[in-house]
Amino acid sequence: MAFLGINYLAVVAAAVVGFAFGAVYYMSLSRPWLAAVGKTAEAVKGGFKPSPRPFITAAVAQLVMAFMLAGLMGHLGEGGVDASSGAIAGFFIWLGFVVTTMAVNHGFQGARLSLTVIDGGHWLGVLLLQGLVIGLIGL
Repeated sequence: MAFLGINYLAVVAAAVVGFAFGAVYYMSLSRPWLAAVGKTAEAVKGGFKPSPRPFITAAVAQLVMAFMLAGLMGHLGEGGVDASSGAIAGFFIWLGFVVTTMAVNHGFQGARLSLTVIDGGHWLGVLLLQGLVIGLIGL
């Protein structure tokens, strides 16, 4: 069940957990998120045409992210992968790559700081949970 030391079950489980977290997170923060992007619920619903495309993109992105995180965690060495080290790896990847990239992009786009905080919180939760799941299941 492993390729290059990566456990596919751990990767899929981490991707599913990350996707589910995102659904709960954004459903609970839908109003603040809409305010952060400068839209109203009525405006979004009025022009809303349901499409599976963003959900498919999100699912694939979650799989890629979990696979890459597992690959990086594999470099921790034998016995170095557990729930704690997984969460720590997720945090440092978020801090070093994800939130910094978002801050730059949102800054140049003129997005509100609240959007960066909300979206950054989402990716922090995703990476912490993915690292935790990969660490629990193992490589």
